[in-house]
Amino acid sequence: MSSENVFLIWGGEGWVAGHLKTLLESQGKKVFSTTIRMQNREEVLAELDRVKPTHVLNAAGSTGRPNVDWCEDHKEETIRNNVIGTINLADCCSLRGIHITVFATGCIYTYDDAHPIGGPGYLETDKANFAGSFYSETKAHVEEVMKYYPNTLILRLRMPVSDDLNPRNFVTKIAKYERVVDIPNSNSILTDLLPASILLAEHKDTGIYNFTNPGAISHNEVLQLFKDIVRPEFTWKNFTLEEQAKVIKAGRSNCKLDTTKLVNKLKEYNYEVPEIHAAYKGCFERMKAAGVK
Repeated sequence: MSSENVFLIWGGEGWVAGHLKTLLESQGKKVFSTTIRMQNREEVLAELDRVKPTHVLNAAGSTGRPNVDWCEDHKEETIRNNVIGTINLADCCSLRGIHITVFATGCIYTYDDAHPIGGPGYLETDKANFAGSFYSETKAHVEEVMKYYPNTLILRLRMPVSDDLNPRNFVTKIAKYERVVDIPNSNSILTDLLPASILLAEHKDTGIYNFTNPGAISHNEVLQLFKDIVRPEFTWKNFTLEEQAKVIKAGRSNCKLDTTKLVNKLKEYNYEVPEIHAAYKGCFERMKAAGVK
């Protein structure tokens, strides 16, 4: 019986899944990916029995194309993927004694009186308080159930950013919008965080972690750094939340997550996640060095 870790990534064709596969391969790890639908129980169990992974990484689900507005018009499909599928995969892994890491979302909160802009961030134990989009609603419900599986690690990403201008990248999205709001938010720079997710998985950590870089950064701060480092000719315009509400179907979560739990856990493994402003600077410097414009 080999003690070697074997990783199986769900959502094989996806953006985050692709980054995970590349990262694991670069580390010399044994990795497979699959596009089997999470809600198809028999097929999921058969795939687990065929590959025999020690670790499943779930980067599948419906975020919507081109954005979460899609989920408003495809509620049944969203439930099948984000609710039934996500819980089914965790359940099947539990039955087979396999550790599962779920890439979830922190877009389940919104600023309130106890968590104002510039104030304390939301903790992993805080109840979700944002139901402005169907996407966020499904994610919040699922987490409440899934957290009881003892084999499950839940990582809450927010507004993920890669070192390229992939269409799924938060920066690519806001750079293409005609107008953007300007509100501080927690963001996840994948180059900093995906190696951390593998560390947590390999140590078989479980429970919920806010999985963002420490701190919060506003849209204008992000775009100014992008302009300064990557695209000097770039310009953008702002609008208010009220104006934004007129052109989107689903509301958007704006919040800061507290990363104390994540930072302290990663210290145990001598891994540090940079503060969000420094992290964006690093990300854009890497973009520039790679010739991204």
